[in-house]
Amino acid sequence: MSGVQWSTDAALLAERRFDRSGWEPAGTPAAVAFPRTAAQVQEVLREAQASRTPVVARGAGTALTGASAAGAGAIVLDLSRMNRIVEIRPADGVAVVQPGVITAELDRAAAGYGLSYAPDPASVAISTIGGNIATNAGGLRCAKYGVTRDAVLGLDVVLAGGDLISTGRATLKGVAGYDLTALFVGSEGTLGIVVGATLRLRPLPDPSATIAASYPDVAAAAAASVALAEARIRPVLAELLDEATLNAIDPALRAAGAALLIVQTDGGPDEAAHAAEVLAKGSTTLRSTTDPAETAALLAARRQALPAIERLGRPLIEDIAVPRSRLAEAVREIEAVAQRHQVPICTLAHAGDGNLHPIIVAGRPGEPIPEAAHRAADEIFALALRLGGTVTGEHGVGVLKRAWLERELGPASLSLHRQIKAVFDPYGILNPGKGI
Repeated sequence: MSGVQWSTDAALLAERRFDRSGWEPAGTPAAVAFPRTAAQVQEVLREAQASRTPVVARGAGTALTGASAAGAGAIVLDLSRMNRIVEIRPADGVAVVQPGVITAELDRAAAGYGLSYAPDPASVAISTIGGNIATNAGGLRCAKYGVTRDAVLGLDVVLAGGDLISTGRATLKGVAGYDLTALFVGSEGTLGIVVGATLRLRPLPDPSATIAASYPDVAAAAAASVALAEARIRPVLAELLDEATLNAIDPALRAAGAALLIVQTDGGPDEAAHAAEVLAKGSTTLRSTTDPAETAALLAARRQALPAIERLGRPLIEDIAVPRSRLAEAVREIEAVAQRHQVPICTLAHAGDGNLHPIIVAGRPGEPIPEAAHRAADEIFALALRLGGTVTGEHGVGVLKRAWLERELGPASLSLHRQIKAVFDPYGILNPGKGI
C-alpha cells in the first residue's frame, strides 16, 4: 500500500502481540502498520476488509483486559505515530487531537492556556487519547470532572470498509441525530478506528488542599469517603489504598494505619476545612497540605501502585464499580474473598465514584494462573453485580470479561449489541473476539 509503513520484524510482532493485561493470544500477528494520516488508515482497512483480515488497533498497549492484544494473522494498526495536537481553541474550550497523543501531554499543552483535560487514568503519562476513548477511561479526577465520554465532543472515525465519518460537533450543546460519538467511546475498537477527536477542555482547577488520612482498616477508609458525599462535599479526587497496596508501594506508608485515603478539593479553604473535619472522624492520622511538592509526592505514590504490585507477581487487574453507598461493604467482602481462597489481593479505588481495583497477585508471569485466583475473580465479579454494580468501571471488557458480560447485560441486550456490531463491521474484522 502506498504511503503506509509496514513491518513484519519478528521481534516487533512478538512485542505487539501483547498488551499490559498479560493475556496471551494464540499465534502471532501477520504485520504491523504505522499510519500517519486518516487516509492511510483508510487504505489499511479497505485492504483488510477485502481480504477479511482481522485488524487490532493500539496506541501505547496499556489495555488491561486484552483489548489491544493481537493473535494469529492479524494486522496490528499502531496509531502511536498519529500523535499531533492539531489545535487548542481556548475561547471554545476545545482541543482537536490525533489518537496517538499521550494523555498527559494534552493536559500539559492545555495548561498553557489556563485549561486542563480532565480525564487522568493512572497511566496518564504513557496512555494515549485513542486508547482512553476506546475504553472510556476514567482516572483520579473523574468523580468531579467526568470520564472520557464526558470530554469527547466529536470524533473522526474510519469504518471497517474504509469510509471516514465525523460524529458529534465542536459545540458544547447539540442533539442532531443519534449520539454516535458516545457509541464509539468505550467500544474497544470493535466498531471503527478513531483517527481524530474534538475534546472538551475545562478551566484549570486550583486545588485548595490535599488531605492524606490513615485508617485502622480499609472498610473504615471506604466509609470515610462515603461520609464526604453525605456531607455534600465533592472532591476532585478520593483515592483509597489498602494495606497490601501500601506495603507494595512502600511499607512506610502504612506506619500510621492499614488504609490510606487521599482526598483533594478545589472549592476553597472552607471546603477543604470541612473535608478535613469529616475525614478526621475515625482516622488514625490526618495531614492536610497545600504544598505542591508534597501533593505531587502523594499522587505519585498512588500512580505507582500498579507498577509496585506488578513487582510482586502477575497481576490480575480487576475493575468493578458499585454504588458509592456500598463501597465499604464491597471492600470488606473482597477481603473475605482473599482469605477464603488464600490469594493476595491488593485493593485500590477511586472511592469518589465507587470504582474499585481489586488486584489479584496470581503467581509469576509465564506460569499457569492458579485456579484459586480464577475463583476469586469470579466471586469479585459476582459481588459487583449483587451490589448493583458493574464488572468493569473503566478498563473495558476485552477478552478477559466476556464471560461476565451477558450476565450483566442479559441476553436480549447482548443480542442488540451484536446487531449493532454487525451494522458497523459486517465481516467482523475489527478487533474480533473482544468486547461483545
